[in-house]
Amino acid sequence: MPKISSKHQITLPVESLAKAGLRAGDEVTIEGEGTDTIVVRRAPRDVDGALGVFDGLFEPGYLDRLRSEERA
Repeated sequence: MPKISSKHQITLPVESLAKAGLRAGDEVTIEGEGTDTIVVRRAPRDVDGALGVFDGLFEPGYLDRLRSEERA
């Protein structure tokens, strides 16, 4: 039976994770829903946020110039 540690951590049973389709490394949200109930859900994927890691990688207009050179 899992217990809450002094650091407020819980080890989730592998069977429960497998049934929910969750694996190590998945990002989740955790919400309390009243007395005795905590809900763990897979976090929605933020595609726009993930693509934002490329902001500033190239100077403005660089990719447009590169594409126009390919077409010429």
